[in-house]
Amino acid sequence: MRVRSRLAVQFLALIVAFCAMVGTASVQAQDNRHVVSLDELTQDATRPAQTRQANEAVVRQIFSSAQAQNALKDAHIDYAKVDKAVGQIGDEDLAKLAERSREIQNNFSGGKAGSLSDRDLLVILIIALLVILLVVALR
Repeated sequence: MRVRSRLAVQFLALIVAFCAMVGTASVQAQDNRHVVSLDELTQDATRPAQTRQANEAVVRQIFSSAQAQNALKDAHIDYAKVDKAVGQIGDEDLAKLAERSREIQNNFSGGKAGSLSDRDLLVILIIALLVILLVVALR
């Protein structure tokens, strides 16, 4: 009788071990099937930073032109303050400013190759003032 109970215990232990192995293999198989790859996750994580960097570059480029520098100087606006403010503005506001800057650049390259119009210079000044005011207000 002892032999039977010992065999029964060993058989149960064998069944439990088998079930544990099958369960572990199933979990490992599920772990190997990722919905999104690590490369895709990395790209998604870096995309907002790249977008912000591109937007900052566009806005800074418009302010660094000779005409914009002169317009800022005439309005007694320090370019260094504008440049610093661009780095501190929120992503949404920066995206709007970048879009407007792209429009100005497209107008400039699309037929106004000689110089910026008075309207464009006014837009640049308004953008500069908005950038400074937004940064001051958000502090």
